[in-house]
Formats: sequence, structure tokens, C-alpha cells
Amino acid sequence: MSTASSFVTPRRIVYGEGALANATGELATMGTKALVVTDSVMVELGNLTLVTDALDAVGIAYCVYDEVNSEPVDTMVERGVELFSSEGCDFMVALGGGSPIDTMKAIAMCAASGASIASFMGKPYAGPVCPMAAIPTTAGTGSEATQFTIITDDEHDVKMLIAGAPLIPELAIVDPQFTMTAPASVTAVTGIDALCHAIESFTSRKAQPLSRTFSLSAAKRIFANLAACVSDPGDVEARTQMSIAATEAGIAFNNSSVTIIHGMSRPIGALFHVPHGLSNAMLMEACLNFALDGAYAEFAEVARYCGLSDAENDAVAARDLMAAIHELLAAVGIPTLEEFGVVREAFEAAIDKMTADAEASGSPANTIKPVTQADIRAIYEKIYA
Repeated sequence: MSTASSFVTPRRIVYGEGALANATGELATMGTKALVVTDSVMVELGNLTLVTDALDAVGIAYCVYDEVNSEPVDTMVERGVELFSSEGCDFMVALGGGSPIDTMKAIAMCAASGASIASFMGKPYAGPVCPMAAIPTTAGTGSEATQFTIITDDEHDVKMLIAGAPLIPELAIVDPQFTMTAPASVTAVTGIDALCHAIESFTSRKAQPLSRTFSLSAAKRIFANLAACVSDPGDVEARTQMSIAATEAGIAFNNSSVTIIHGMSRPIGALFHVPHGLSNAMLMEACLNFALDGAYAEFAEVARYCGLSDAENDAVAARDLMAAIHELLAAVGIPTLEEFGVVREAFEAAIDKMTADAEASGSPANTIKPVTQADIRAIYEKIYA
């Protein structure tokens, strides 16, 4: 029986200080007019100007779509497709966190195929896309290196996960200068999102040797640098390491998928508008503590590689990892559901729907320990505190 695996990444990744300046030649080969997908914060901070100046420098025309000011919904995608067409664009650049990058992917898919975003839900995407470049401004989602986009169906309050290798941006520009302006709270939750990617991808049923190499490297960088980024936003070296880690973690879960945390996180985001990284952070301890006894060896390997345990016993080392996660979550100040403003009664009333939606996403099934609907329900019941 063949043991061959496939492993996919962006065609080119330009990373580190000065990455944008070093990537202008690549941008110049992608087309003649770019749709730049971003949000109003990037405009206010001046980050958009850095990108448009880079496009100007190589003679590339552009049109700016700066309305992705929340987690992406289908109507945002529709407006972007209209603008791409009416402005005569032939490639796309996303500047922002996961929301602008995911929106770009959805626009690229719909503009090239002529179909609506809802028609792709639950199906692997293998069709055409417009050329894409992604410039992440948070060290978290890893979306610049993945074949996934998550778009909310506004009418039905469902987060649509759409996947396919064509959705990987052909160019990822990972420049830490863009993460320097992120508030501490955003740095924290996006960094924990990256840690979820690293640990879930390592402990996934679909993990493979190459993906696990990236998972371990990402986790080690995050444990070593995330708290420093939150406490000292100007720490360039820590920011650089976190930017690399987020992309590594994105590459890892792009090839091995995520597990129970992400499966349970998406319904919370869809129903209560909790940012994706924050809902992951709120679930992280409860979900991993559930999964721990199904994969002691895998969790222990993460702990040892990251220098968090020297225990020979796998169960002890795995619990050392959980202790380190607990300490990191406390250090970066993750709020509870109640502190975020989610009403207990509304949350409890939604547990049936969230449980069904989480299971339907398929991600919990990637967990090495078998996960039932009852298990998912029990975790939802536990996390409101």
C-alpha cells in the first residue's frame, strides 16, 4: 500500500523585515490592475498606503475595497465581485487579518467562476481563481498559506468552510511591520489562534511527517514569543518570530486540517459574533483537556519539543503542556464569554444548533480521540464561566 502524501504551500513566500519591498517584483508579474481588499483600520493606520505605494512603484494600477470591517459574510463577497468586474481588475491583493484574506479568496473564486459563494459550501473547490497575493497584518490565522476560506451565510447564521488547493494565494508577503500596529488584544487572540493551528494540526488524524515539522516549529516560536509581543508591541524580533510561526502553523493545518477546537469555534462566531481567534482561545483548554487522553504521546512530543517538559511519562508531559497553555492564556488576558458580552441564557439556548453545526463541519472528527455529539455538548456546557 502506498504511503505517499501530498503537501501544498503558496508558490512563493517572502518573509521577514522588508518583505513588502522585496516582493514588489513578484507583484508586478501578477497583473495590470489589483483589487486591494482590506478594512478601514488598515486605511486609518497608514498600512494601506504602504501597499499602494509599493504598487505605484512598479506601475500597477489598483482599486481599493476597504469594507471588510467584520468577519466576512456573503454580502461582502458579492460587493467585492461587483467591484472587481466593474473596475476591470485582473488580480487581487489582501491586506489584513484573516477576514480580508478570506474575503479575497471568496471573491477570487466567485469572480473567476461566475457562481455565488453559497453554491460552494461543503464541496471541495477545484475551479478557477483570480491571481492572489496575501499580506497578513496579524500573526495568527495563517490564511496567507491555506486552501480554506470561511464566509458566514448571513441569512442562516452558518459559517461556510470552503476548501480547495486553488484558494492558496500564489504569493504570501509576511512582513512583521504590519503586525506592529495591532492592539495587544488582537495580538493575543490571533497568536492563540496560531497556537491552536499548531497543536491541532500536530494531533490531527490527518497529520503527516512534513506537516508535523511545521506544527512543532510554530508551537515552539509561539510559546517563546507571544507573551513578549503582547507586553511589548515594539519588540521587532518577537514580532518577526510570531509572523513566521503563524505562517508555519497555517502551512501545517493546511495539510493536516484542524480538530475539535475549530469545529466548535465556528458556531460561536456565527451566532454570537465572537472573533474567530477569541472563540478558539475560549475553547482551547476545555477541548484539549478532553482530547488529551486520546493522544498522550502526541501532546507529550509538543511539550518536550517546546521545552515545556522533561518528563519521560507521556501523560505527565502532556499535562505539562496543558499547564503551559493555561499560563499563556492567563498571561495574554483572554476574556470569558461573559466578559465578552455573550448572555448565558442565549448561549445555552443555542447549544443544540452549535453542537449540530460543529459536528457537521467535520473538524471534530479529525481529533485522534473519538468525539460524539454528547462530548461536544458537554464542552459547550462547561465553557460558559
